[in-house]
Amino acid sequence: MGEEARHRPIGVYDSGIGGLTVVGWLRKVLPEERILYFGDTARVPYGGRARGEIIEFSRQIVGFFLSQGVKFIIAACNTSSALALPVVAQETDVPLMGVIRAGAEAAVSATKAERIGVIGTQGTVNSRAYTEAVKKLAPDAFVREQACPELVPMIEAGYRDGEVVEELLHRYLQPLIDYRIDTLILGCTHYPYLLAPIRRLMGPDVKIVDPAEAVAREARNELQALGLLNEKKAGEDLFFVSGDPDRFQAAALQLGYTQRVEHVEIEQYSI
Repeated sequence: MGEEARHRPIGVYDSGIGGLTVVGWLRKVLPEERILYFGDTARVPYGGRARGEIIEFSRQIVGFFLSQGVKFIIAACNTSSALALPVVAQETDVPLMGVIRAGAEAAVSATKAERIGVIGTQGTVNSRAYTEAVKKLAPDAFVREQACPELVPMIEAGYRDGEVVEELLHRYLQPLIDYRIDTLILGCTHYPYLLAPIRRLMGPDVKIVDPAEAVAREARNELQALGLLNEKKAGEDLFFVSGDPDRFQAAALQLGYTQRVEHVEIEQYSI
């Protein structure tokens, strides 16, 4: 990539609104960078889908980003990071990073007792990607992963707190409490929207790790190493979805994002 590559945007994608937690941190850590966001809302949630499907979805999304001239891509989706990234990253020349390594590093730095819990989608948990990433850094650490298949649909439907949310979280989190974890990784970028009730249920002694912050800081380091850091933002961030743009825009607006959202026929793209 030449000098002009620094001015190209960063592509960020997720199955729905979850990846906006990464966008929020990118805006703090990399304010000069322009972001193109894609939410695969027509096919959310990803957690229960087959690995082959997730790989194909990621190829389509990366193909779309390449058509938009991005310089760097972040898979702001733990399921895609766990199942598709090892394959798709080898198929494109544009640097592609996920969220799992950064989350594992943050958890290992935070834990004192080396007892780490992970909540994630069924696909992420089945992959054991977080366990493997943590064990590379702390071989003696105890890691317990808990699948939470009902959380993403609930968050996409607009639920953030309340009795229904707490009852569901209690069911998912109690096994981790019983295992006496001292650090909890939010292993899905949707889950920070439930941070308040999660903190209430886990108590003050458990450290909560949101990989989104760590991902943004790792992205800055990667861009700097590649000579791709932008010096001045040119143009606005753009949001795209595979589903209903009005529905996504309404949800994003509640989270403080005012960008216009455009629909994309994502199946026409590939790498």
